[in-house]
Amino acid sequence: MRIMPAIRGGLMMKGISLSLVAIGFACCATSGYAQAGIPAVRLASPDGRLAITIGTRDFSTPLAARSQLYYSVELAGEPLVAHSPIQLRLRGAPPIGGGLAILDTMRRAVDEHSELAYGKTRYLHDFCNEYQILLQETDAPHRTIRLTARAYDDAVAFRLHLPRQPQLKEIAIEAEHTLFDLRPGAAYVLPFQNFRHHYENNYSVQRTEAIDPATLIALPLLVHLDSGPWIAISEADLEDYAGMYLAASEAKPGAFISRLAPLPADTSLVARLATPHDLPWRVFMVADHPGHMIESNVIMNLSDRSVIEKTDWIRPGKVAWPWWSARTVEGRDFQGGMNTATMKHYIDFASAAELEYLLIDADWYGRHNDPGEDITTSIAEIDLPEILSYANEKGVDIILWVMWANVRDQMELAFPLYERWGVKGVKVDYMNRDDQEMVNFYERVVALAARYHLTVDFHGAYKPTGLRRKYPNLLTREGVLGLEYSKWSDRCTPEHEVILPYTRMLAGPMDFTPGAFNVGTRATFRHSVVPPMAQGTRAHQLAMYVVYESPLQMLVDHPTSYLGQPGLEFLKVVPTVWDETHFISGAVGDYIVVARRKGVEWYVGAMTDWTARDLSIPLAFLGDGRYLAQLYSDSSDGERDPTTVAVRMEEVTREDSLDVWLAPGGGCAIRIVPTWTP
Repeated sequence: MRIMPAIRGGLMMKGISLSLVAIGFACCATSGYAQAGIPAVRLASPDGRLAITIGTRDFSTPLAARSQLYYSVELAGEPLVAHSPIQLRLRGAPPIGGGLAILDTMRRAVDEHSELAYGKTRYLHDFCNEYQILLQETDAPHRTIRLTARAYDDAVAFRLHLPRQPQLKEIAIEAEHTLFDLRPGAAYVLPFQNFRHHYENNYSVQRTEAIDPATLIALPLLVHLDSGPWIAISEADLEDYAGMYLAASEAKPGAFISRLAPLPADTSLVARLATPHDLPWRVFMVADHPGHMIESNVIMNLSDRSVIEKTDWIRPGKVAWPWWSARTVEGRDFQGGMNTATMKHYIDFASAAELEYLLIDADWYGRHNDPGEDITTSIAEIDLPEILSYANEKGVDIILWVMWANVRDQMELAFPLYERWGVKGVKVDYMNRDDQEMVNFYERVVALAARYHLTVDFHGAYKPTGLRRKYPNLLTREGVLGLEYSKWSDRCTPEHEVILPYTRMLAGPMDFTPGAFNVGTRATFRHSVVPPMAQGTRAHQLAMYVVYESPLQMLVDHPTSYLGQPGLEFLKVVPTVWDETHFISGAVGDYIVVARRKGVEWYVGAMTDWTARDLSIPLAFLGDGRYLAQLYSDSSDGERDPTTVAVRMEEVTREDSLDVWLAPGGGCAIRIVPTWTP
């Protein structure tokens, strides 16, 4: 989010399109003389419960040896994050963050409504209080910075802005030392040992004071504070900067310190910047139950508005994906593989199942891991013009897989060519980094793709940070240990799958790639590349299409697995974008129930770990009138045979509840339609 037009004493702010109400100024020195010291300023949310405080104080730590800028967070008067210093360490210059005094401040209330191209809700309501403070160092080199804080009812956030000035034109940042001094609690840690990875690992639950400082913790980090609420830390509006991780503080057990991904060519630096420059928002979602964070749009609210004026060409939807099933073909007179006949076979399935896309994955243009391959020419076995023509006749669009290094070198040639061919999207893979250079690569890709009317799906990707609001052609991204791991490991468990909505999914859409119909119980599951199998029940897989947010959803299994099977009718109709999203019930790592609305229809997804559960799902989210609910749930034999799906219909109102039984690793997917004419 870039801050632009001036509205007070040299303090620059971004315009708000609807309602912007100034609620107070604490202007101190528009004549240019700084007021000594920074009195603590408390900024409360509109409902008054959540607050962030900004000030300066002396910290007896090596990172903050003098009066230092800090923040703290509280809920209903109880501290969540204690005084935590903020500092930037620079190459060839003193650190930024200490010895500051006020030049100017301003408060405002933000109340803005906007419509999204798509998402988990149709509309955004940006409703918060904001505080901006312009600061200057009291000693040479007298640099100025601006800190902006926001308080929402469900989150607080802050960010730094580095204005253009003679003593701060171009800077090299060695580290950002932001402390996160949380109250003790249990953390859901996504651990890594270095910065070269693809955000694919299992979560572990650890006490905050017992986490190894050598562990890199990927965001979002979810923590259940002792005797208190839940808090999730992430970032928003990450542009031209390095992705942030956390590490346990060695100096202060239980606290965390920011760690930024270093530049690949100079690992002693995390960013090279030219001012003016906005650093990303540091975001704290807060809730009495982590499920309510699933409803939050704070990451989107803190991100730039769309720069794509017309978005009607952007088509969310469902995708036939031959890769997961190893391009299996059954009952035909040709061999499945990366060839024209196989792709046409999957196009036939996509058309019959009313899917929007076929994804032609790795190897269509050559070796998938060779940066020297040409992404503008297909291999001999793939007649791309024939495939595209056939898909067009069947009403199916094509997405092409491409390796990121090939895209880096050839996208100016390839993307306009893809548009001329009739290709509708690209899946860019293998980045496995989130340093400043790679963050900039992501934006270059989606910007150029938008010019040529291509949607984008990033794999081997880092977490979402709101870029999809600025470029809504960015439909989804991976950045998750997804169903593909079932092909070579037992790591993609039902427990893992009911941790993800409360952790990774808080950042934004995730391309988990659900839809396996070849499934096994805890006793019968065996990982296998061919034929692949998933853990849990078919109804568990169906529920993922409601629980998991992704405007582009894969159907991973081969056509014969789906055709004629209960559940395919649900997959034909379930949307991938929504007008409303509601968390119903659940517990992290145990189970989850989510309801989403598209138009007048509601969909409910329920998933459990390896524990069988009886659930009663209240339907208070429905409107008035009577509805017909169609349930796809585990059969009474589901504990023994997870491929069985029970289908039943019930007439319901908002006063009713639906009782469902979930088998171990089970689930339930529900479609609810009005019996009255809308």
